[in-house]
Amino acid sequence: MATVQDIQFREPAARAAEAAKAIAPPVDDTGELVGEKMVLNMGPSHPSTHGVLRIILEMDGEIITKATPDVGYLHRGDEKIAENMTYTQFIPYTDRLDYLAPLANNVAYALAVEKLMGIDQQLPPRCQYIRVICCELARISAHLLGVGCYAMDCGALTVFLHTFTEREKIYSLIEKLTGARFTTSYTRIGGLARDLPPGWVEECREFLSEVVVNIGETETLLTRNRIFVDRTRDVGVISKADAIDYGLTGPNLRGCGVDYDVRKAHPYLCYADLQFDVPVGSVGDCHDRYLVRMEEMRQSVRLLHQCLDNLPDGPVNIPDGKTILPPKDKVMTSMEELIHQFMLVTQGVNAPAGEVYFGAENPKGELGFYICSKGGGTPHRLKIRAPSFCNLSILPHVLPGHMMSDVVSILGSIDFVMGECDR
Repeated sequence: MATVQDIQFREPAARAAEAAKAIAPPVDDTGELVGEKMVLNMGPSHPSTHGVLRIILEMDGEIITKATPDVGYLHRGDEKIAENMTYTQFIPYTDRLDYLAPLANNVAYALAVEKLMGIDQQLPPRCQYIRVICCELARISAHLLGVGCYAMDCGALTVFLHTFTEREKIYSLIEKLTGARFTTSYTRIGGLARDLPPGWVEECREFLSEVVVNIGETETLLTRNRIFVDRTRDVGVISKADAIDYGLTGPNLRGCGVDYDVRKAHPYLCYADLQFDVPVGSVGDCHDRYLVRMEEMRQSVRLLHQCLDNLPDGPVNIPDGKTILPPKDKVMTSMEELIHQFMLVTQGVNAPAGEVYFGAENPKGELGFYICSKGGGTPHRLKIRAPSFCNLSILPHVLPGHMMSDVVSILGSIDFVMGECDR
């Protein structure tokens, strides 16, 4: 039988053993020490998250063991807003999706509505060519900013200033074309808001001759730069199968070696009449995604030259007074045109009942619009396939195993915009 004295001596010893066990570092099945993991919040105010993106990182020292993207900080309910306004009234909201390429957003949305109305094959040739010009200018503009920010994230501030100089020239062209620099709202259902202004084609040609020089200089600064290469090569590798499974599109998909471009696979507007190549990567790392975007800018310059050289004459809107607003002089002098304008402004275009989906090749990937109509001038349901939202889904798969500093390089290579992710 244990005495009181034995218990008094045994109790402190047991407590000491339990305390020692509690502070001992944990070990795994092999007897190796297992360190305590730390949860780190990256964003939503971190500059390299390119917007209000929060990534919950589980770290084992400097190594990432788990990554969970947390989106929704910028949510504005664009899809629900679309169900409470006419098709034309929603055009300015598409500017706010990928706000680095508003012209391309306008075109993609207008083509979806025109497909619903069955007038997508009736667009005048001049309208189609001008829309392609808008899309390719938007692609160059978005890639210039994407590459510039990517380089700045990796420590190369000079490249950002270099690319932003050319992007400013694009904004000058856009301002002369649309009257706005940032939120353009240029496209209309069935055509465009206005034709090209006098002298605009010559100014665009001058810009194209200058931007190719800038692209070459940017490649000289980055492609073989030791620091940039070390931070991007064999980092963030995505296989073909994973890219397809996670729904990646655009340069992120093509950088993995998948030869898919909506402009080639499902041609729209006048892309079938134009010659261009689709750049494809081989490894699927951050460096490949950078190289794909650089070559895409060169191909956009090639497309723009073809459009400017073969730009047809003629109207920029379909000849349908029930779809396009009539000229202001006729509105002021004719009762029929006045009635048409009143109906279009108050009720919108009379779209038939049905469901359509249209996807366009935007700078970030495939921007798609699904429209469910019950007839009339307002969509019953409208859903947006935002490429940035789909591209970000790869982060929990690709980030684990990398170091903390690699997150910045991987995010920059994906080149997302939270405006369309949190639509």
